[in-house]
Amino acid sequence: MRRAPPPPPSPPIVPALAALLARPVSANVASCDDAHRPHLTRAIGFRLEPDQRQLTVFLAQSTSAAVLADLRANGRIAVVFSEPSTHRTLQVKGAEVFIAPALADDLAALHAYWQAFTEEIGTLGFAPRVARTMLSYPLEDIVGVRFAPQTGFDQTPGPRAGEVLASGAS
Repeated sequence: MRRAPPPPPSPPIVPALAALLARPVSANVASCDDAHRPHLTRAIGFRLEPDQRQLTVFLAQSTSAAVLADLRANGRIAVVFSEPSTHRTLQVKGAEVFIAPALADDLAALHAYWQAFTEEIGTLGFAPRVARTMLSYPLEDIVGVRFAPQTGFDQTPGPRAGEVLASGAS
């Protein structure tokens, strides 16, 4: 993915989110248009950037047209990360995105994620072809959407659902 000048400094990713992102989680990206109509798509991978302040989620353009149009128009993004085997779920929101084609350098990380996610849902009885169908797209169809999360929420079912992620949250 092409690199852009860094956005203004944002707070570091909270430990709870960094820990969850190290696991084979599912990621869904939400947006809305100017009439506040929501759109949703599955991310086919993601990366915590080296600065520990930004995330990149990878989307297939062929299945994410409405979300990408919204992001280009207003920059508002919400991403939900959820571990299928535990239902541990966190949501982050941002207000400014940078969208660029994925590069060959991104494929190693994407393939590693695809393999880990395939194994994760395999423990739940899903055949590998399910993950391949959901996640495998040619490089020329993939874009990276980089953003700095501004707010985050615990969305795990239970008494903490909806709580704001604090910098020391786990």
